[in-house]
Amino acid sequence: MLEQIKQEAAAAAEQLCEAAKLKEGALVVIGCSSSEVEGCKIGSSSNPEVANAIFEGIYGVFQPKGIFLAAQCCEHLNRALIIERSVASDDDIVNVIPQPKAGGSFATAAYKNFKEPVAVEAIKADAGLDIGGTLIGMHLKKVAVPLRIETKQIGNAIVLAARTRRKFVGGQRAMYDEELM
Repeated sequence: MLEQIKQEAAAAAEQLCEAAKLKEGALVVIGCSSSEVEGCKIGSSSNPEVANAIFEGIYGVFQPKGIFLAAQCCEHLNRALIIERSVASDDDIVNVIPQPKAGGSFATAAYKNFKEPVAVEAIKADAGLDIGGTLIGMHLKKVAVPLRIETKQIGNAIVLAARTRRKFVGGQRAMYDEELM
């Protein structure tokens, strides 16, 4: 089961990279309920093994591409995020270490596997995956655009994907750069 979950997570990450046209240096927020992946109610059955499998699948896709992962904590840590120190501003770092029941198993997996993990309260990500209804929208840049990817579930959890684009300004006569969409 864990190998299948890892493969589904990797597939979703690959599909997100392609659909969102992510480039090196992009920042992607991942919200993940290991409880939902197992078929339980969000926040009720945190599972470190499931979270590790998902982390390995996603990180294995992002790291070679130079894409940064931000792991969203659960509401017990006010949806703070775990990121690599190199992505954070010193002024934004907060003092917390996620645990499976306070922060969530996925954020805990990120904290244990990143080279130099830190927590921050907010980011503005280029794209994201919401695995199990974790509400990642607050951490996406304006304007968020829903994406349809082939992977609809990881385990039993629904997967939603989003990318961001630049704001459009102007009116009917305005022209837009397709590369920025």
